[in-house]
Amino acid sequence: MTPPPSDSANTGHELAWTPIAEEAVRAARVLHPEEGGLPRPTHRRVLTVANQKGGVGKTTSTVNLAAALAVHGLKTLVIDLDPQGNASTALDVDHRSGTPSIYEVLIGEVSLAEASAVSEQSPNLYCVPATIDLAGAEIELVSMASRESRLKEAISSEILDEIGVDYVFIDCPPSLGLLTVNAMVAAQEVLIPIQCEYYALEGLGQLLSNIELVQAHLNRELSVSTILLTMYDGRTKLADQVTQEVRNHFGDLVLKTVIPRSVKVSEAPGYGQTVLAYDPGSRGAMSYVDAAREIAERGALGQGGNGS
Repeated sequence: MTPPPSDSANTGHELAWTPIAEEAVRAARVLHPEEGGLPRPTHRRVLTVANQKGGVGKTTSTVNLAAALAVHGLKTLVIDLDPQGNASTALDVDHRSGTPSIYEVLIGEVSLAEASAVSEQSPNLYCVPATIDLAGAEIELVSMASRESRLKEAISSEILDEIGVDYVFIDCPPSLGLLTVNAMVAAQEVLIPIQCEYYALEGLGQLLSNIELVQAHLNRELSVSTILLTMYDGRTKLADQVTQEVRNHFGDLVLKTVIPRSVKVSEAPGYGQTVLAYDPGSRGAMSYVDAAREIAERGALGQGGNGS
């Protein structure tokens, strides 16, 4: 609905309000926040983004949260641990076979710093890409020493200090295999995206059981710190029911921000972009910025993880 014209609008010197003008204002607010950058965490946060159920917005959430933090002044690293390389695609980072990637890092051929590349979408946004070579890594890792902690060794505090990042997001494959175990051993926190749809909680018990096993035997510092509700469709009662059920079950772990189902969010990776770069004024971009702000504010209060 168009707001009533102000007195100054009658002079003919000011532009009339339009939906396009409003979106432009929102885009400017996303990319150039007036209040300055987001607060730095009290300690570096390493988050594994995991859910063995496919299609829940895991990679989408990883790259867009990372981009939102980076655009707002926080140095952020995305480690693409999914052989499909979708996070690398969305960040427009080269991940053709032969490119230094997380595979070479895991087998000890290159360092994390050597494999990381800066995304063109922000000078604060780094990515260690995944190539097709990673597809056979789970089999190769089985026979290696310290097979569950190869990634942890590769992203030691000293190495991350060298890059100077505030946040690390590890994008896992949609499975509970050895790559995902490596991600959980290397992190202090798990971020779980849950879609607001039927069967949303299906398989979640198995994921939580695996996290408990890793806590008990491999990484006592690991905890589920953040739940993000994705693909919310306000036109359905089901979305509200799932949202309420998740909030009742997980309480304050669930971010207040909910990511809406959005065509723009779905389209962006096809152009090698996050939604913040593809359409910064869209509802999807605004929602990811709000979610990133919540994560940053929690980090500034020392919540999530025990330090690195």
